[in-house]
Amino acid sequence: MKSDSSTISWNNVCADWISVAQTNDFRMCFIMPYTLQKIGDVTNLKVLDLGCGEGGYSRELAKGGAQVTAVDCSKAAIEYAINKANSENLDICHLVRNSNDLYEIGDDEYDLVLASMMLMDCEDFDGTVGEIKRVLKKDGRVFISILHPCFNGKEIRWCKDTEGNTEVKVKDYFSPQTWEAKLTKGIESCVIWRHRTLQDYFKMFIKHDLQLIDFNEPIPTEKQISESNRIDWLTKIPMFLFIELKK
Repeated sequence: MKSDSSTISWNNVCADWISVAQTNDFRMCFIMPYTLQKIGDVTNLKVLDLGCGEGGYSRELAKGGAQVTAVDCSKAAIEYAINKANSENLDICHLVRNSNDLYEIGDDEYDLVLASMMLMDCEDFDGTVGEIKRVLKKDGRVFISILHPCFNGKEIRWCKDTEGNTEVKVKDYFSPQTWEAKLTKGIESCVIWRHRTLQDYFKMFIKHDLQLIDFNEPIPTEKQISESNRIDWLTKIPMFLFIELKK
C-alpha cells in the first residue's frame, strides 16, 4: 500500500476512531441515515465503500443486497470490519489500500462508490478522485459526504453568542491548510486535518469528468433532533455537505 501523511495519521488513531465512529451522534443519527436513504435500493449492485473505517456502511449496504468491497488505509480498521462482518454472516470483500491506489481492482467495476466523510482527509485528492473515476462503471454513481468547507476549517469556529445561540465565525476560508488536532473532544489522539474550498472540490470533479447530479445541505428531521441536542445546531447552519456525481 502507498503510504502518506494521511494513511500514517489515521492508522495512529484507528482504535479511538473505531470507538468514536460507532457512538458519534452526528454520524449515527444524521450522516449515516441520510446517506443510506439517498443511495436507495442497492440490491445486486456492486458497491465500493472507500475509506470504510470500521465498516458500518459496508455492513448496512450488504444487508441491503449489495455486493460490497470495503477499502481502508488502516489495517486495524479492516481487521475490525472483517470480524464484525463475519459475526453478522455478511459476505464483504475487505482490502487495505490507500484511496489513491486501488491496485487489483479493475476498471469500470462498480455501480456505486461511497466516499463518506473521507475526501477531505486524503493527502492525494487528485489521485483518489482519479481512482474513483477509473473503477466506476459508465453511468455509475458516486455518493460523497464531507465537512462543509464553508463552515469547518482551521480558521472557522463554531461558538455561542451572548444569548446562547450557535454561530460560526470565519477568519480565513481561502487558504487551504493542513494541521494536526485532536480527533474529537475528550479524545487525546491527534490526527491530520485538511481544508479545501468548494472550488477545490468541484474543479477536481470537473478535471476527472464527473458530472454533478445532486447537491444537498440537509436540515435534520424532528426525530433526528430528538436523538441528540447537538443535531439541533444543524437547523440553521450546515456542518455537512452531500454530493452525488455520475460518470
